Amino acid sequence: MASATTALRVKELLREKGWTTKILAEKTGMSESYLTHIKNGTRRWNQDSLERLAVAFEISPLELFAQRRQRTDEVKSNITLPEKTEVDVRISITPIVGEIPSQPNAYNNQIMQLTTGCKDLFLPIINYNDPAMFALKLNSSIFSPTFEKNDILVISPEATTRSGDIAAVEYGNETPIKSIFKVTMTEDFVVLETINSKQSPVALLRGKDNFRIIGRVIERHQSFMA
Repeated sequence: MASATTALRVKELLREKGWTTKILAEKTGMSESYLTHIKNGTRRWNQDSLERLAVAFEISPLELFAQRRQRTDEVKSNITLPEKTEVDVRISITPIVGEIPSQPNAYNNQIMQLTTGCKDLFLPIINYNDPAMFALKLNSSIFSPTFEKNDILVISPEATTRSGDIAAVEYGNETPIKSIFKVTMTEDFVVLETINSKQSPVALLRGKDNFRIIGRVIERHQSFMA
């Protein structure tokens, strides 16, 4: 059975359109039986069915998900697909975690899900193909007002981090610290600025102080969960 975060709004959209499952089957080329399972959440959808449903309902694939989220200005919310399209829309189902994993990958991210109380929680992300990508749920307001409690930060280890970007970082020689910082790079130093600017920046000497970027923050999803 599909989880709450990956269930689709097919039943709701059918009601809005005044369509039957038979009509939807004709528009998508999928069987009524399969669509009934998708509608009731008793069978998982796949990439092909997701794209066919989006075209039939004339909405973006992300709008099919039952858990709709507010998005940053960088994410277009008015995308529609024509009846026939050659657009390659890729959906990555990204695990939500409660802490930053030290070595992000598909396996470690799922382990972090279990150990931080986020079992079976996922976030659909459009057009990012990074198997190590994870979605960090902020459990406090320490990054306020830039980020709020319960925001979701999507972090990609494969994305290049440049000076001025916000990233998940690990630093420290004896007891390494993992957190979210604005990263400024100079020839000799890496400067980490706290997101809320309530603490003094940390200046790390290149080649001497332990420092590594775990991944760059590529998206923010606001108030995904209560």
